[in-house]
Amino acid sequence: MSPDILVPLADGDHATADRVGPKAATLAKLRQAGLPVPEGFCLTAEAYQAALATAGVETMARRVALTDPPEARRLAVAVRLGLLRAPFDAVIEESLMTAWRRLVAPLDALGAVRSSALVEDTEAASFAGQFETFLGIATEADFLTAVRGCWISLWSTRALRYLHTHEVDPAGTAMAVLVQRLVEARAAGGALSRTADGDLMLTGSWGLGSTVAQGEVVPDRYRLSRDGSLRSVEPGRKDRRVRCTAEAGAVAEAVAAELVEAPCLDPTQAVELGGLVLAVESLLGTPVEVEWALGAEGLQILQARPLRVAAYQAPDELWQRHPGLTGQPAGLGWGSGPACIVRDEYDLEHVEPGAVLVTRVAGPALMAVLARVAGVVAELGGSTSHLAALARERGIPAVLGVPGATRRIPEGAVVAVDGVAGVVRWMR
Repeated sequence: MSPDILVPLADGDHATADRVGPKAATLAKLRQAGLPVPEGFCLTAEAYQAALATAGVETMARRVALTDPPEARRLAVAVRLGLLRAPFDAVIEESLMTAWRRLVAPLDALGAVRSSALVEDTEAASFAGQFETFLGIATEADFLTAVRGCWISLWSTRALRYLHTHEVDPAGTAMAVLVQRLVEARAAGGALSRTADGDLMLTGSWGLGSTVAQGEVVPDRYRLSRDGSLRSVEPGRKDRRVRCTAEAGAVAEAVAAELVEAPCLDPTQAVELGGLVLAVESLLGTPVEVEWALGAEGLQILQARPLRVAAYQAPDELWQRHPGLTGQPAGLGWGSGPACIVRDEYDLEHVEPGAVLVTRVAGPALMAVLARVAGVVAELGGSTSHLAALARERGIPAVLGVPGATRRIPEGAVVAVDGVAGVVRWMR
């Protein structure tokens, strides 16, 4: 592999954050330390910069952060179209396809193609759910399309809004691409290596982890002590799962009724996963949020990023007198405000500053209003969803997996959200 274009994930010395992004660099470090990380390689930031030059859109890219919003959107579309339409540099394409065949052909495996921006997974900004991931890639044509899809996700409206919030010029950074063998997961989810009360917490659901990350189910929740012993298991409501096939890619399907509330990990697996999460925390030297999958080769680590942990803020005792609902806490904060019920994305424009957002699906699209809300309550999702990560990043209290929240909490009622205890109360 050309050192300026491709770096094996096993090469931790060259898979550095400034070349392959913190996401891929962290996985390379974990793999080098002997932790279970799926095999793969990284298409570096240099390849992305070369693609911009080949497409002839470098000048337009530099102007995006300097112009008014309508013109910035037009320029961003032009950058995306340029990256989609321009042919790959011949050297890059040859190296890329050789690496892809070596990765998937021997096992007739499917691939996962994941964005790994240079500004992603840092202590300042997680970018959770803002860029693209493509799962179940089977053909060479789809693989090249997925690489382009990762590149252009840096210029999506959603990503540009997030970048602007963090005062990051998209032209001043780059998008590396992480390519791995897909873990055909029986179960998958997330983990927080340290909660406000010092415990370790795991979440999980059936199939691939996208249902957990996108807040489409209420995942199982497992609490472990720091010595690794299992404290409790709270079954979730996991009525759908995602799996991949070579013919159709990622496919959503219903879960059998007897599995909807059946834990996706047994106690032994939960304890083993807890040990892996603590090992990641020890190696990186900071509390971490982890994504994991359980496949034919056992438990695998798919991602690890810094985790913000805050001290618990006790709510006013007055709130104990009011009705409440419980769910899965994002892990920090306490706040209150009038309830704004959001049943679909079209309702987001009605969210007023200081409101508590009450919604059904805990998807990352809600990032558009997080800057102005006092709290978030969602019927689906869990403590390790993308929305929970974005709420932690902003210090916003959030409780997810709250059954019947949009039906039971009255519009306009004053709501208190305890993002540590996982309790939502409102005044009648």
